Amino acid sequence: MSVGVPVNPSSSSQLPAAPTTTTRRRVPDSQEDHSHVNTVGGGLGSAVVYVPDEEETATSCGGGGGGGGLGSSLSSCCPSVSHHNYVVGFLSLRKFRLVWMLMVENKSQWTAGMFRNMRSTTNLGRLILTLLAILVVTFFLIVALSGGAGRPRRLVEKHEFVVSIHPRPTMEKIIREEESSTSSFQVLLPETRSIPEIWNQPETGNYKKCMARPKNQKPIKKTNGYLLVHANGGLNQMRTGICDMVAIAKIMNASLVLPFLDHSSFWSDPSTFKDIFDWKHFIKVLAGEVEIVEYLPQEFASIKPLEKNPVSWSKSSYYRNSISKLLKKHKVIVFNHTDSRLANNSPPPSIQKLRCHANYEALRYSEDIENLSTVLSSRLRENNEPYLALHLRYEKDMLAFTGCNHSLSTEESVDLEKMRYSIPHWKEKVINGTERRLEGNCPMTPREAAVFLKAMGFPSTTKIYIVAGTIYGQDSMTAFQEEFPNVFFHSTLATEEELSAIKPYQNRLAALDYNLALESDVFAYTYDGNMAKAVQGHRRFEGFRKTINPDRLRFVRLIDRLDAGLISWEAFSSKVKKLHENRVGAPYLRRPGKAGVSPKLEENFYANPLPGCLCDTSEEHTRLNRFERPSLRAQSLR
Repeated sequence: MSVGVPVNPSSSSQLPAAPTTTTRRRVPDSQEDHSHVNTVGGGLGSAVVYVPDEEETATSCGGGGGGGGLGSSLSSCCPSVSHHNYVVGFLSLRKFRLVWMLMVENKSQWTAGMFRNMRSTTNLGRLILTLLAILVVTFFLIVALSGGAGRPRRLVEKHEFVVSIHPRPTMEKIIREEESSTSSFQVLLPETRSIPEIWNQPETGNYKKCMARPKNQKPIKKTNGYLLVHANGGLNQMRTGICDMVAIAKIMNASLVLPFLDHSSFWSDPSTFKDIFDWKHFIKVLAGEVEIVEYLPQEFASIKPLEKNPVSWSKSSYYRNSISKLLKKHKVIVFNHTDSRLANNSPPPSIQKLRCHANYEALRYSEDIENLSTVLSSRLRENNEPYLALHLRYEKDMLAFTGCNHSLSTEESVDLEKMRYSIPHWKEKVINGTERRLEGNCPMTPREAAVFLKAMGFPSTTKIYIVAGTIYGQDSMTAFQEEFPNVFFHSTLATEEELSAIKPYQNRLAALDYNLALESDVFAYTYDGNMAKAVQGHRRFEGFRKTINPDRLRFVRLIDRLDAGLISWEAFSSKVKKLHENRVGAPYLRRPGKAGVSPKLEENFYANPLPGCLCDTSEEHTRLNRFERPSLRAQSLR
């Protein structure tokens, strides 16, 4: 029997077959082909069998005297089986599988021919030896190609073999197409990148947001009057102050008019609440808890409002009793200051949740600011690279206010002092900047910030977005950019066209910086001012995103020793990492104030809204009040 092996049309090489003297004749493509072609297909290969026509049969029978095996015996002694199809399976090198198949159209004739061959003892012996050889070779090939008995078996896809008859040109076309598709097949493995440890987020435990409104919350009562507020300070100071005013309006059952923003601060920004915030969203989100109106109703416009500056860090009872009585009497009250007017820890849980609801869900920046924030954040994350947002509070107003002048020139120090004396409400005028720095009360210099980040393990290729305005001091950023060249400000990250609508307004630029700091993979700050407090609290609320809080007191001592040559870089870096392993934004309960100590020294509620807006959902805490720790439960009732 003659067997055709699938080949590449462009190649004449075939798999080894049993020796035979049978010659093969291929009919030219131009001639009509009457021979039958059988294919056995599956997986990536096909077996093609040419069934000899009458001329081929005569030729092979005439020259069948050579030593042959099974193939030659059958082909030389069965001249009448020209239309009998014998199919032998093939070994597919791509699938590492050996398959033998045999199809017989006329079983009786085949059997008769075989028994005629068995009349000869010699032919019978040859047949038996050939069958044994085939079995042995098949067994060893299967063992070898399956990887041995010692290896685990691979799951091999099972293929369904189909026998079909096609004209030769059609079959050769199928072979070419299959060979082409097989050669172009590639296995693409997903690209994997290892994330450096420095970008790992802190352990969050079982803490989750708990902002659900109480089931027994009463609907809003008829208002006792209207509260007008003039927010003071920079953007973030005004932001947290506005949230306190929402909570105070709830306590007093007052209607809150959209707040007025500070236009007379250092930045002199004329932007209104509507320019910076999505005011309609603000009103809508809080509608079920506090009535917020766009304007003071006309019937109250002619009433002269009572102006009042609330006492800082007051308890809820102060507003519920004293201020509420004044509101009922005068109907309209104006607060000229909004910063830090409500205590950090004493308000009841419902009021604490309302503060978070206002700050993290109701206060949203305007559409222009939000859209640009999304564009710039995506730009920083090109190629799926993380970025660090650094609040480098080395700006002129902060340095003049704190009296810090480390690394500045004499002329620059004098300039800061002049500014400090020119602002009346800054009470401290004579300040020793050197002493203040050693006490840990000065912002890090750009050079100190670069050394700190390097010691923490951030590579020099780190993308860093500077959350700040203009950095003060000639060449102050030189040392920083030498260590970290991939530094971006909003002015270098965005195009002039993108910034055109907000560039003249410092508070709108601060809002843009706020969003980019909030969305960063890591946030670090060099001074715990209002923006640092606001952003780190928001990042805690959103899942305790990594936020590095430098221990400036100890760091200053370490870097001074490094500069004096008293400590090696390796020891310095090790100490810095050890010092900050628990200062990366992991959950912890807000630290309460101490008796007799100013509430100003308490941890700010908006810097850490735990407890209040975040709850431990672990099983061992489910029976306790999950919203307040036990030491605060009594206070929450006041």
